[in-house]
Amino acid sequence: MAVDPDPSARVQLTVSERDLDRLALDLSRWLGARVDADAPPRIRDLARPESGGMSSTSILFDAEWSVGGRAASGSFVARMAPEDNSFPVFRTYDLPTQYRVMEGVAAATDVPVPGLCWLETGENALGTPFFVMRRVEGRIPSDNPPYVFVGWLFDATDAERETLAANTIDVIARIHAIPDPAARFPMLDGAGSALRRHVEAQRAWYRWALADDGYAVPLIDRAFAWLERHWPADPGPDVLSWGDARPGNIIFRGLAPAAVLDWEMAALGPRELDIAWMIFIHRFFQDLAARFDQPGLPGFLRRADVAAEYERRSGHMPRDLDFHLVYAALRHAIVMGRITRRMIHFGEAVEPAERDDYVMHRACLEAMLDGTYEWD
Repeated sequence: MAVDPDPSARVQLTVSERDLDRLALDLSRWLGARVDADAPPRIRDLARPESGGMSSTSILFDAEWSVGGRAASGSFVARMAPEDNSFPVFRTYDLPTQYRVMEGVAAATDVPVPGLCWLETGENALGTPFFVMRRVEGRIPSDNPPYVFVGWLFDATDAERETLAANTIDVIARIHAIPDPAARFPMLDGAGSALRRHVEAQRAWYRWALADDGYAVPLIDRAFAWLERHWPADPGPDVLSWGDARPGNIIFRGLAPAAVLDWEMAALGPRELDIAWMIFIHRFFQDLAARFDQPGLPGFLRRADVAAEYERRSGHMPRDLDFHLVYAALRHAIVMGRITRRMIHFGEAVEPAERDDYVMHRACLEAMLDGTYEWD
């Protein structure tokens, strides 16, 4: 009889097969040329972060060098595009756009983003494009294992989690308050409706990630059809959407945000893209806890509470949340489907019995499409 894995245990996932010793040498060579160092910089404590995502490679390192006899040093993070052989989650990985979005957010708001140092668009130095940021110390709610099972957020008091949730929503509201986002972030703009562009981009990604290779998922196709039948009459004004908006992409000092991370999904679109994404991702984790008969954190980031807090912070009451929550679940279904394919590719999972089981939250999405999912 198959035994479910321990949900509180970290799952080992293959993200990169880069050799760290070779990477340290390449980083030293590149950095020395970039800063015109007197001698090759010393690279120390190079490691992959435990909380790193699955769509790219992040490398932590310390560096020491001198220029004209003057010593310099720092703690850094290199954000690298995935290797071609890593079975990437996304079809393209636009590091320059991520870098420019972070620059724009830093210039337009007091939202904390890591200090940006260098952008390298070529592949000669490390074999793939990358950029380097200042490392920010703090703590991040864990995705692996999810924070609904173990960790500092799980162990926090209800009042502390309420404060953290409010601070996270405040970050989102401040990002959405950036004026004239299409002019400030023209690389994210395009013809026609921003919401329509967003959905069509997801549809194209689904075809590349799954369907065009013979891995069409009927539940995902059904969800796309549901969106068309329930399209908002007025999606509302476009804002800068952070994209992967949630506490797990914030470094906290205490309960205060110290750095907002992971801008790879940034786009223009309705503010509900971010609000629904944050609500849904927590419910994805909470449903996982319920599946394992664990209490989880049922009072955290509840739909009604998030909507009310966002209105207090922004003056805007979220609209069309049913639509945007289904869309968030659909987007995450594509993510999980692609990650399942990747895990099978690397021998970390086996082929599901049914194609819809590529969607880890199958039961949730089915209930949402049927109108039977219970939120608060």
